[in-house]
Amino acid sequence: MKSGTQHVYKPLPYYFVCIGITVLLFAADQISKQLARVMLMQKEDVKLIPGILHLHYLYPENRGIAFGLMQGGTTVTAVLTVVLMAVIAYVFIRIPRTKKYLWLTAICILLFSGAAGNLTDRLARGFVIDFIYFILIDFPVFNVADMYVVTGAALLFITTLLVYKDDEDFAFLKG
Repeated sequence: MKSGTQHVYKPLPYYFVCIGITVLLFAADQISKQLARVMLMQKEDVKLIPGILHLHYLYPENRGIAFGLMQGGTTVTAVLTVVLMAVIAYVFIRIPRTKKYLWLTAICILLFSGAAGNLTDRLARGFVIDFIYFILIDFPVFNVADMYVVTGAALLFITTLLVYKDDEDFAFLKG
């Protein structure tokens, strides 16, 4: 490879790896929620770090979106999530398969996995299972999918400031 050229990842293995990681993250979220339901529902908190981090089954369950907003709006939140997932998929498909865009690829994987995990709960159960509680700051109870979404959003913000700061960096999204 010549100096200054970008390595382009081959499409098939690249997409298989990305889809595989997405499936693994989704599965980890779903398994963690099922374990929380079986091991925590109507039971004492598991104090991982007493007074700081507890595993606590949130009851009544979360029938809204972030921080309990839009309680009972399952249809609206499901539609918004599907639209968001479609946008993420569109961006993912258009991302150049070069080293420069690995961060953006990872962000799409995190956001899509988190959205899919919570959407699955909403459609299958009518609510989302939340069970991770930072008691020290009384932060709202959350789940693994929420961690994916927050981490993905934070990384998007940081990389937009530090890595993809020029207009040309997102030119791949045009036409």
